[in-house]
Amino acid sequence: MAYDIIGDIHGYADKLTSLLRKLGYRSRSGVWRHPEGERQAVFLGDFIDRGPQQLETLGIVRRMIDEGSAQAVMGNHEFNAVAWHSPDPLNPGDFLRSHKLKKNMDQHRAFLKEVGRDTNLHRELVDWFLTLPLWLDFPELRVVHACWHQPYMDYLRTSLSSGLQLDSEFVEAASRKDAENDSRESGGELSIYNAVDVILKGLEYPLPGGMSFSDKGGLSRIRSRIRWWDRSAEDLPSAFIGIPEDVLKTIPSEPLPEDLLIPFISRKDSRPVFFGHYWLSGTPSIQSENAVCLDYSVALGGCLAAYRWDGESRLDSGKLVWV
Repeated sequence: MAYDIIGDIHGYADKLTSLLRKLGYRSRSGVWRHPEGERQAVFLGDFIDRGPQQLETLGIVRRMIDEGSAQAVMGNHEFNAVAWHSPDPLNPGDFLRSHKLKKNMDQHRAFLKEVGRDTNLHRELVDWFLTLPLWLDFPELRVVHACWHQPYMDYLRTSLSSGLQLDSEFVEAASRKDAENDSRESGGELSIYNAVDVILKGLEYPLPGGMSFSDKGGLSRIRSRIRWWDRSAEDLPSAFIGIPEDVLKTIPSEPLPEDLLIPFISRKDSRPVFFGHYWLSGTPSIQSENAVCLDYSVALGGCLAAYRWDGESRLDSGKLVWV
């Protein structure tokens, strides 16, 4: 089987259909399929929030999965949507993703406007999000939304279904932050919350000296995402991602903690890893011969990117396609 791995869509269905067409897919009877029968699309999650065509996007993806022309993993926005809709048994009147926080409402507002809050359609979509696995582990490649963290994945397998899907009890555990066990660093304690947070949102590390920056949404951050895949990173500035350049230049060159960059590549397992989530910009490129991020900020005017994988063990920038 050959795969076309597609990055974060965020409700831009027009971009999705343009990309599928460029990849050679055609719509037949309402379902996008590739004329080569042994070729599937693989979606990296984050179908919703931000964009103007979220229901159309979900319709395209769901029909492709139902008809066997695609597979997909869960993104952090799908997980957030499930938690938003799940009452919090420890806080009556609120939900696992609190409705009281403005940032939560702002992020989810466009989706709720399209589906209608707590409508039958809303409930149906939340149930469908729960069918999405946290990652896909193929014989020759690996797919995850944000971070391939093998120790956390091994830990979670005992709590997930055989299809790596979530149930309501798991969602509650994954939403319950323990103030004494809140670590998205590589060496964080084993817990369902920490494991899901890293797999769906990536590793983070505190900025030194109490520094902070404003993210793309205007929120103040004292921690930054980490380039967990980057074997060349030698210090904190080269490992951080998503920090404005003017702030990044002021960060001292402190050495990286030994366990910060996780060993996702080993002599035993050098299969390529495909992921999204990181809001990259510019011309799409591979991060290494074993890793490629396919999120190129379509919701901020960037492109929607894909990688055409045909069995190669070493990735090639020439296999990237975008619109």
